[in-house]
Amino acid sequence: KPVGMLRRVSDFSDFSRGDWLQELLCQGEEISHVQSSPDGQHLLVLQKSRPPPLPRVVALQRHSIGGADLERNWQPPQPALVGLLFLQSHVTSGSWVLAIVWEHGRTEVWHFVVAVGWQLLQTLELCQGARARIVSVCSQGSSLVWCEERPPLDAHSDMSKCAFRFCVCARALEVDEQGVRLGAVRIVLHNSPEYQVLASPQHIFLVPAAASFATTSKFLLIWHPEKGKLTITAPTAGFIHSKALHSSSESDFRKLLLGSVGLLSGLAPLDIHTSSVSNSGGLLLVSMKGTVNMVEPDGTQRHIFDLEGGALAQGIPVQLKTFGSILACVLAGVLYIIDNNSGRLIEKKILSMKEVHFLESPGEEDSIQLLTQTGIYSFNFYKPEDSSRPEPCLVEMVFEEACRYYQRRSLSSSKLTVEKLKKGGVFQAPVALAAILQHSLCQKQKPAQGLQETYAKLLSTVSLELQSYMSLELLKTCVVHAPESKVESYCEELVEQEVSRVLHSDMDKDNLAYLNSIFASFPKAAWKATRSCLQLQQNGDGLLVARATPEVWKKVLGGPQQEEVGQNGVVPLFELICTSFLRFKPKWLPNFVELTQQYISMSWTYSSKEGPEGRVPLYKRALGVLARKNKHSEADDELELELLLCSKRPKAVLQALHLLIHLKRWQRVVEVAEKFSKLSPLLNKEIFTTLLAEFAQHRELDPYVDTLWPLCPSELTASDILTVVLQHLPHSQEDPVPFCSEGNQLTVGLLKPLLQRVVQRPCIQDEMYTDALQSPIFPPPTPPREH
Repeated sequence: KPVGMLRRVSDFSDFSRGDWLQELLCQGEEISHVQSSPDGQHLLVLQKSRPPPLPRVVALQRHSIGGADLERNWQPPQPALVGLLFLQSHVTSGSWVLAIVWEHGRTEVWHFVVAVGWQLLQTLELCQGARARIVSVCSQGSSLVWCEERPPLDAHSDMSKCAFRFCVCARALEVDEQGVRLGAVRIVLHNSPEYQVLASPQHIFLVPAAASFATTSKFLLIWHPEKGKLTITAPTAGFIHSKALHSSSESDFRKLLLGSVGLLSGLAPLDIHTSSVSNSGGLLLVSMKGTVNMVEPDGTQRHIFDLEGGALAQGIPVQLKTFGSILACVLAGVLYIIDNNSGRLIEKKILSMKEVHFLESPGEEDSIQLLTQTGIYSFNFYKPEDSSRPEPCLVEMVFEEACRYYQRRSLSSSKLTVEKLKKGGVFQAPVALAAILQHSLCQKQKPAQGLQETYAKLLSTVSLELQSYMSLELLKTCVVHAPESKVESYCEELVEQEVSRVLHSDMDKDNLAYLNSIFASFPKAAWKATRSCLQLQQNGDGLLVARATPEVWKKVLGGPQQEEVGQNGVVPLFELICTSFLRFKPKWLPNFVELTQQYISMSWTYSSKEGPEGRVPLYKRALGVLARKNKHSEADDELELELLLCSKRPKAVLQALHLLIHLKRWQRVVEVAEKFSKLSPLLNKEIFTTLLAEFAQHRELDPYVDTLWPLCPSELTASDILTVVLQHLPHSQEDPVPFCSEGNQLTVGLLKPLLQRVVQRPCIQDEMYTDALQSPIFPPPTPPREH
């Protein structure tokens, strides 16, 4: 493993007034905030202790060569300081200015000149209203974003009834050779509760203040300045809603939530102890339980780490800072060094210093800088120079997963750790797998040592899986470093490999939820992956064929069903594939359902309750997917017919027949009747009776009688036919007359061909004795006697 080393880089002697800072820290005076300048040459110290002395901010210069110092203090009830912000300056490349923002909106812009010291460039007023009060402020580039309180005009109003009296604003502050210019105020959100604003390089996070109402403290807001939109997200639900802000009326907080009130009301309140922005642009949140999560700018959440010690009290400070791919966290005198990507604990150090502050480390991305009572320290990583090789992250994950697996099945109350698992010698499976992985993954870096004979046999067994893993990791690297033109093709290949991997593993709820997210995020790539895994293609006759293995078919049909996955938006795999067909190749959907039914008939018995057909029939599941479409078209009606007919189930065929009759598509009615009457005598009788009833009511089927009459079942008699006809004759409001002018009535002449056909047909009982009656000799001759 990489080893961390703490190295002191400054004892404060290289700072102006360094003795004062060290004395302040040693006396136990609480420092509220320490911040270094972008070039690392200045240190800002904010002290908000009780008087004496007064609250103040002091700028310390490194390698001081003289000049005016910067020190500002204030005494209540004077407006307090709410922000120390470094903004970009356009005077020279890489130059910056310091903005000191006070509670009532007054902003002082300072810059530092070598050999001259700190100079006040200009004093500005951020807020437009004289009674406004800034509660939180941050900077992004050369812009300021703040949340201000706008008290009601009526001084006697109850403030608790005016909860939505806050406003989030933004304003450009440009510094160039001509001076300081303040841009127009941009209203991001008005009539809102109190928010803490936190800036990442591209986005602004709005975190509800601790005193916010319970109804409004269930979600976070993310403002995207370049796109001009606000995103609503909740750690427990993920992305909820996004809205573009085209006008000031759309910036109203209550209108923003109007379409999501029902969903938001069911969410749990936010559990936030500490929040901070990472250098990657995400929002780090520490819960009261000590869980560290990352909220990405798109609204998704990712779990990183669980701090030790259980629940956190409100007064216990937790400091967070990211340095490259490393997350550093200080809690109760313990420094946690965590891999921000994998969530793996790299190192844990117990600190002897009581008060510790994180500082920026310009030019050293993976170096952690700490300010303590005795100086500034840098925490760096180095690899030991011995012959041992660092264990791959995957090997560590094997032991961590094994810990969780065995802990769930253990009857002991003692906690199983990775160290115990490695040294115990009881559980051989993770040890064997770790040895194989380390042998395979590290052989490119250093010649691999020989494996035990048992492990060598296992290696030959899992060699194909290892190759798949290595190719997948290589593909992920290609996606990260690929130019924009090739990202799409790499993503398609990555999705195909992931879908194939999941289809060849156990289809549990977690894997099903993962597939749902893949199909939702990459629909086109998931469709191509589905076609590849099922080996779907058209043959020479234009029919769909599938050459998927029985194992894949079983995953498609036998995974968790709707009643098992719940109502959280996750759908079974069969429905997921049907949705993909419906989006990209709807004409293939009936053929796919038919292919699936053919596989079922070969793999499960018809009455098996374990098989898919023991549950909801497949054609009904496909129809359910079709019914969930937002817009219904004529093509969908045709697709519904095809799905009913492809099932070849009697009820479905009759439903399709009634639907065609309703649509008055008589040519298709006759075609369906002629095709499906051959399936079974019972279905033949139902179809013919249905069409005979239609024939009795109107004359639309008259052109097709030559096709219909041969469909008449052999067991129907003339009496049965007349009974059906009389039951379905249309009821006339007038008295019947012998000769009617209307030509739509049924006559005996129209029924005559059918009745003649039935009467002339031989009786079934006669057919039973035909063979006996046609015998050539009756009675048969007497057999010869034997003497």
